[in-house]
Amino acid sequence: LPGRGLSSPIVVDDKVIVTASSGVEQDRLHVRCHSVEDGSLLWERQFWATGRTMCHPKTCVAAPTPASDGERIYALFSSNDVICLDIRGRLQWLRGLTLDYPNASNSLGMASSPLVAGNTLVIQSENDSESFAVGLDVRNGRNRWRMDRPKAANWTSPVLLKNDDGMLVALQSSTGITAVDPATGEQHWEYADGASTIPSSVLAGDVLLVPSRGLTALRPDSVTGMPEQLWRSGMLRPDTPSPVVLDDKVFTFNRAGVLTCGSLEDGKRLWQLRMKGPFSGTPVGWENHLCAISEDGLLQVVDTAPEKEGEIVSTLELDETILCTPALTRDALYVRSDGHLWKLAAP
Repeated sequence: LPGRGLSSPIVVDDKVIVTASSGVEQDRLHVRCHSVEDGSLLWERQFWATGRTMCHPKTCVAAPTPASDGERIYALFSSNDVICLDIRGRLQWLRGLTLDYPNASNSLGMASSPLVAGNTLVIQSENDSESFAVGLDVRNGRNRWRMDRPKAANWTSPVLLKNDDGMLVALQSSTGITAVDPATGEQHWEYADGASTIPSSVLAGDVLLVPSRGLTALRPDSVTGMPEQLWRSGMLRPDTPSPVVLDDKVFTFNRAGVLTCGSLEDGKRLWQLRMKGPFSGTPVGWENHLCAISEDGLLQVVDTAPEKEGEIVSTLELDETILCTPALTRDALYVRSDGHLWKLAAP
């Protein structure tokens, strides 16, 4: 792979999409499409960044993970450039948000990933200066709505919620959670007890797990629509990776690289396992297995079955710095570093 890239790969049908940034100032933006069969490059498109490309050395301009609705690919970069391509790589539209909002930047680099919700692409561009969230029309990139957001650096990504009326999007910031209609930006409810600005919330059924004062479980009331707190656990406080839910359990990593398993029902700690970290990318899980990759490139698979209580059953040394979340399909795991894209599968 060219240049640098912290964004996760995404899989669309028989294609794997990754983004990267290259050049001395990381102002060359890449969107690449590879075959799921053999990794061959099917197409690549390159663009010049129109916004600021300053970043902390640990991160890069290609930090946000792209999104897709199956017809289009939406690639967002730390420079606040949004690129929309069709599945064959043909440019549909391009939006340089810094041209419209010149003070929207972060000296450490932006990392919030976009979210497709119906006909709207939701983007959080939150920083200490011109902080906002915007809903773009997926067909042309024009604003459907824009709202001011708390002026504080924030790297969390929006989360899709479901309600009786359709879809809502949860926007997380240092002040808490705001649930909005993705089509109009209308606010439906708010949780104002603070939240993390690094790990994102995760939805488990109708329960939203928020990195707030540890980990807080919220469920919108079916009558009022306002969030009800089900439980709160200080022992499940996540560090950089976001929480992961498997069946009736929730998993988090703390700063020391300790994996904690908790009950989804009441937040009680069930067991802990010290792993070889540190970890930046969020792990992924299937059945009773959880796969986590350390920053040093050590892949570790944990058996989470009750009788195992966190036994490491497989490891694989990839020998490169990996900060992304893997992409998981029915038969394979896709992982990327700055230099390489891997497909890991059974023979």
